[in-house]
Amino acid sequence: MPQATDWADVRVVGIPRALLFYRFGVLWTTFFEGIGRTVVVSDATDKAIADEGERLSVDECCLASKVFIGHVASLVGRCDAVFVPSYPTGDHRAGFCTKFQSATDMVKSTFRDQHLRVVSCEVRDARKMKDVRRPFEEMAARMGVSPRDGRRAFKAAWDAQEAHDKALSDAQVRLMRSLDERRAAARGAAGGAGAASADAAPLGILVVAHPYITHDPYLSGAVVDALSDLGATVVYADAVDHDKAYKKSFEFSDTMPWLINRELIGAILMLEDHIDGIVLISAFPCGPDSMTDDAIMRCIQGTPILNLMIDAQSGTAGVETRVESFVDILRFQQKGGYVRG
Repeated sequence: MPQATDWADVRVVGIPRALLFYRFGVLWTTFFEGIGRTVVVSDATDKAIADEGERLSVDECCLASKVFIGHVASLVGRCDAVFVPSYPTGDHRAGFCTKFQSATDMVKSTFRDQHLRVVSCEVRDARKMKDVRRPFEEMAARMGVSPRDGRRAFKAAWDAQEAHDKALSDAQVRLMRSLDERRAAARGAAGGAGAASADAAPLGILVVAHPYITHDPYLSGAVVDALSDLGATVVYADAVDHDKAYKKSFEFSDTMPWLINRELIGAILMLEDHIDGIVLISAFPCGPDSMTDDAIMRCIQGTPILNLMIDAQSGTAGVETRVESFVDILRFQQKGGYVRG
């Protein structure tokens, strides 16, 4: 354990509501609260946050990174230090995009003139508890926390994240079961009525995107809202069992290096027989998605796919029109006698 306690005076920790917050946010907030710190999570993304991130970032950054910088900026003056962990690649099949590896240095460089303090740790393999526990306990020691209290706080945080993930997965299992039951009932009603309209059969559409896109209403709300308004049941690729999805992804590729993309592709393979269409959403210009989305479009056969790219300049009107057309196509297939499930 490090001997330095240079972060012992940090009592209020700011956490940006962006990037991996949507994957590990419960772990992070529970941990800091467990060692007696006050946690301030930045507000939900809005135009002001996105615009500030755009102003502070270099053009080559992806939209998600720019939004992240905007969230960090919104925390300046509201906390003693901002938590920005680094997630380098410790496993060549479960790594992270370079933006997650360089996030700590990027924030320190961007906000050097504001003298923003950054609390950080380096997680080599996010899938292994021991590889996550060690840097978090070391971080707690630098904040003046005893080894015993650090271990206890991390255990509670790990358990809380697992319980959160399981609750999401279990809820989606129930949703899929309900969707299958409603489809069966619609088929039965159509069979009994002869030429009954297929519009009664529910549509299940799988949204495939990084959690920081899927669950950020500013970035993907127009898509999700449009699907819901059109009567589709929205299913989320990131809400399945992560371990099962990761293992399933090896049926698609043995060499893919990115953990989150693996989980998303594994979810497609797990759910493709239970959904009617797939909506891929990427933030421009995401490097990993540029490869994996193309592979999905070419290799996932038999399920219609809509591929959407969002950027800082795009509005929602075009997106909504494309979503509406996609749903119309799926409805047309149903009326032609095609019903998934």
